[in-house]
Amino acid sequence: MPHKYIAFDIETAKVLPQDVHDLNQHRPLGIACCAAWCSDEQEPKVFYSKTADGTPAPQMTAQDLTALLSYLEDKAGAGYTLVTHNGLGFDFDILAEESGKVAACRKLALGHVDIMYHFFCGKGFPVSLDAAARAIGLSKPADVDGALAPLLWQEQQHQKVLDYVAHDCRLTLDVAETSEQKGRITWITQRGKKSSFELPSGWLTVEEASALPLPDTSWMDRPWPRSTFTHWLS
Repeated sequence: MPHKYIAFDIETAKVLPQDVHDLNQHRPLGIACCAAWCSDEQEPKVFYSKTADGTPAPQMTAQDLTALLSYLEDKAGAGYTLVTHNGLGFDFDILAEESGKVAACRKLALGHVDIMYHFFCGKGFPVSLDAAARAIGLSKPADVDGALAPLLWQEQQHQKVLDYVAHDCRLTLDVAETSEQKGRITWITQRGKKSSFELPSGWLTVEEASALPLPDTSWMDRPWPRSTFTHWLS
């Protein structure tokens, strides 16, 4: 039976130099806004804090992030499967730091489906959301990306960022559902060819994917360990 999914994504608040490769060196990053999109709903739900005059705040407060967590917990309790792309290694890690609710974030992270992490556990390397989306005829917007979003938010282009984070949720849902239906996730490789990774048991939660045998990465110069994504859980 197909899962009833809810996709979740955040956009950070801190504006960083263009040549940054390791976001962790610049933490705390703050959270500008978030979005969640249920697979049986036509529109996403967006989250952001407001200033005294009702306009979007520079970043979300711990109180509002706690309310977001409660919303996700309620949806999980109602039978939805939470799905992200790199939510384990990024979104839930940042959310835990910014909200202070580490235990709640850890529980949600372990029980949710992280498309990229499941793929990584099976293949030994990550896949981008755009590469998976393009394989099914979709794509991320060309004029916005996660690195640019904090600057756009700071420049008061709030709706553009909210549309972007919602679009990422929609792509995540589309990739999750299409892959589940086909029993495999497809992606466009760096050489421009379509490849696939089988999902014999469907999507696995983070906890289940972590139990998969380690793939052969002997051909890689510097393979990533799984702790790249899981380090904050312990």
